[in-house]
Amino acid sequence: MDKTTCKILLVDDEKKLADLVVSILKREGYSSIDVAEDCRGAEDNIIRNSYHLILLDVMLPDGNGFELYEKLCQLGYLSEIPVIFLSARDEDTARLRGLGLGADDYITKPFLTKELLLRIAAVLRRTYKLEEGTAILRCGDALVDLDAGVVKHEGKEVSLTSKELALLQVLYRNRGKIVTMDALCNAVWPEGNYGLESSLIVHMRHLREKIEKDPSKPEFLTTVRGLGYKLEKNR
Repeated sequence: MDKTTCKILLVDDEKKLADLVVSILKREGYSSIDVAEDCRGAEDNIIRNSYHLILLDVMLPDGNGFELYEKLCQLGYLSEIPVIFLSARDEDTARLRGLGLGADDYITKPFLTKELLLRIAAVLRRTYKLEEGTAILRCGDALVDLDAGVVKHEGKEVSLTSKELALLQVLYRNRGKIVTMDALCNAVWPEGNYGLESSLIVHMRHLREKIEKDPSKPEFLTTVRGLGYKLEKNR
């Protein structure tokens, strides 16, 4: 995973602050950022989408960030998503409550731009066990480590074959774009790929079985009829 594929949800009702945080994150290279201004909007976004990180304000117009966090944890929506609480309150009890609930960090407003970016980077590295240059791809509940060639899901690991990994690496480098059958075949069989389209289809089916919730109705590795395949962006 890199900054362009990291999907972040910011929950804050202070529009000026929210706009500022979004601007800061985009300048840093984080290109996929959703914003919610209350508990209801946050819950709807979290249920509908997959995020790598949530920045959650404590005091919201229709409720409390701590209570929302507890509710979503109980429902299982935050089992693998790191959360950083944002709050104007600087009392130790509030900070300890947030961390005690299981949140990954707690930042008091106002905060320095550099502090926010450093804490976000630290949480992402810690959560996804990233080193610089490591590519981690999230596909719904599945995490794909492109360096290690494994898919992690519900505490289990499944290894990718060399050809599956080669296909996924090409699709990852061109995420959101159509990759033609010829280009994919060249990546897997550089010595010559004439007549191997049917083999490519088989490898793609096996790859979908490892990362898709429903391989027959893929959400991430989609077919572009007559052209090739695409790894969907910002899912």
